[in-house]
Amino acid sequence: PRSDCIAAEQLCLSDSTCNATYRILENCALAKARFLLLDHDSRVRCLNAELDLGNSSLLHCKCHRRMKRQEHCLRVFWTVHSSMTDGYFNLETSPYENPANEEHWKTDYNKLATLLSGKDCSQLAGDATNPCLKATHVCNLSKKCVRLRTDYASICTKGAGSEDTCDRRKCHRGLRNFFEKVPEDFTKRILFCPCQDEFCGERRRKTIVPDCSFQYNTKPNCLWLLDSCLEDHICKSRLADFQQNCQPADMSPDGCSQHNHAACLQAYMGMIGTPMTPNYVSNSSVEVSLWCTCESSGNQKEKCDQILGMFESNKCL
Repeated sequence: PRSDCIAAEQLCLSDSTCNATYRILENCALAKARFLLLDHDSRVRCLNAELDLGNSSLLHCKCHRRMKRQEHCLRVFWTVHSSMTDGYFNLETSPYENPANEEHWKTDYNKLATLLSGKDCSQLAGDATNPCLKATHVCNLSKKCVRLRTDYASICTKGAGSEDTCDRRKCHRGLRNFFEKVPEDFTKRILFCPCQDEFCGERRRKTIVPDCSFQYNTKPNCLWLLDSCLEDHICKSRLADFQQNCQPADMSPDGCSQHNHAACLQAYMGMIGTPMTPNYVSNSSVEVSLWCTCESSGNQKEKCDQILGMFESNKCL
C-alpha cells in the first residue's frame, strides 16, 4: 500500500543502502533549489540515485492535503522526484493522494439543522437573493469556520487604507489554513456561490481579500510568479495538483481530461494562499485569472501565455 512520504523517509533512513541513496538525492535537490548548474557526471549520479530507489516506498509515497507536517512530507516527495521539476509542463504528477482515497471531511448536517432550528431563520431566509451572504451566515454557525475566516480576514486587512502594506505571506498562510482545516461543504459554498447581481459578485470576488492576497501595485510577469511558485514546496505541489486535475480536454463532457470536475475545483482552491493565488476578475462574471501579465515576455511569451491560459481559458476549470 502507498505510504505517506514522512513514514517512507523514516523507513528509508533505517536502511543503510537506502539512506546513502537518499542523501545523494537530497544534495541534488538542494543544488536545484539554489539554481546551481550540475555537470554531466552529477546529473547522471542524481538520475541513477532516483532509479536505485526502484520499488522503494519512497518512490511511490504521497502526501495528504490536511496532514500535519505537510511541508516536510512535500519536501521528501520533491527530493525523490527532483528530476521532474525541469520545467512547468513537467509537473505532471501530483504529490497529493487522490481525493477519493483521503478521509472525507463531511459536514454533520444533522448538527447543522439543529443549530438552524434554534436560531431566528428570518435572516437566512432573507439571503435568497445573495447566496454569498447566505454562505457566510452558514459559516458563522460553525465555530471553526467563523474563527478561521475571521483570522485570515483580520490578517489580510491589516495595513489597508494606509501607507503600510499588508503582510502577504501571513495573509496567504491564513487563507491556506482556512481552506485546509474547514470542511469543504463550508469553503466551497463561500468561494463558488452562484450570483445573479453585482453586489453578490463583489462579495464573492472579495472572499480572499484580494487587495492583500491577490493584487500587487503593478501586474508582475506571469513567469516571475511561476518562478516564485517553484521555489516554494507547497506552491509547487499545488501547481502540480492543479495541472494534473484541471488538464482540459475538448472531447470530454466536463472539459476535463481526468473526467473529475470536483477534483479540479479542489485543486483550484489549493492554489489560493500561494504565490500563484487566482481570483475572480470582475463582479459580473465567473472568469478567473492570475494577477500577472505576459507583456515583455520576449521569446518566452508562448510559455507565459500557457501559464496564464491554465486559469483564463481552461474549459475544465
